[in-house]
Amino acid sequence: MSKVHLNPKIQVIHGPNLNLLGTRDPSVYGTMTLNGINERLVVLAKENRAELRAFQSNVEGEIINAIHAATGWADGIIINPGAFGVYAYAIADALAGTGLPAIEVQISNVQAREEWRSRSVLSPVIVGYIGGLGWHGYILAVQGLLAVIEQRIGSALIA
Repeated sequence: MSKVHLNPKIQVIHGPNLNLLGTRDPSVYGTMTLNGINERLVVLAKENRAELRAFQSNVEGEIINAIHAATGWADGIIINPGAFGVYAYAIADALAGTGLPAIEVQISNVQAREEWRSRSVLSPVIVGYIGGLGWHGYILAVQGLLAVIEQRIGSALIA
């Protein structure tokens, strides 16, 4: 992947129960902690001359506020909405309202779990989805979002 040259900014938002990573059902979610994930994402962002901020909340309204706040500085959003992805239309509306490209990440393969987990209300407002690859999905999401941002910036420069 080519490096982005315009110092993009990425907001990562972790939803409910992700603060328990490392101890919550390691057979499903792995043993990597949330801090460990965030540290790796910050390093990856720096390697790509990007800035990355991470936020976690178990409260839907706080997640919406973080999405709104990202509008003022971020070029894109990576969100793991956890179970909010199944029913939180307000989060979908907030993402749509930013106009920023967003990628949804799910650590587990929700398609192989309970049926209620398999539908995301965010799907219509995101540019991509990565699920089932554990914490590595976040790495792929950063790489993918940087490519999307670079493409959008390049298109804007041509226009």
